[in-house]
Amino acid sequence: MFTMKWVTGAAMLVCTGALMACGPAIGATPGAPVGAASAPLAAEAPQAATDAIDPALSGTREVTIVAVQAPVQARGGRLALDGRLVEADEVGGRQLFVPTPLDGDTYLIKAYTRANNHPAADEPSCWQEYVPVNARSSTVEAAVCDATNPAQRFTITPNGRGAYGVSIGSAYLQFSSNDGLILEELGGAPLLSLFQFVDNGPARRPADG
Repeated sequence: MFTMKWVTGAAMLVCTGALMACGPAIGATPGAPVGAASAPLAAEAPQAATDAIDPALSGTREVTIVAVQAPVQARGGRLALDGRLVEADEVGGRQLFVPTPLDGDTYLIKAYTRANNHPAADEPSCWQEYVPVNARSSTVEAAVCDATNPAQRFTITPNGRGAYGVSIGSAYLQFSSNDGLILEELGGAPLLSLFQFVDNGPARRPADG
């Protein structure tokens, strides 16, 4: 039972009687019967990782790079650094690459031959932009690796469906029917030459450490 008392003009409910709760317990779910157990708080959903790194771009994996022509995603040949970067036949050139992060989405791209128990196979060459005199486009050629050389600092950006665009400065790696693989500005045209990085196992340790 309960009684009503008036104190300084305000009504106050005074609960009497054994074991009677006055109002809902702190933390109880609104609308739940008095004395009912409180509903547990829902666990916060984990925040999705936004900075996940593709293992193929971690610098710890060797990859083959396969040309993909947008928008139909037709797969072309594998890339090889054979003096110059080209689409490869089955055996020619250095066809294993290790994109090594420098900062942000910038990479030093190391190139290896197949491991054959010869120390020279474990010494990489690196991609480097070569700009011919009076040419509209440039090419990628093999060079001694130097992460401080701006001509070896390539940008790799995702472009959907597991494919990437590759660029240096404002010039993108593209396939030309006349000149093969070139670096050229888009000039407002869409980027049609994309590349997939296919994992080929752990990166080897260079012979010089």
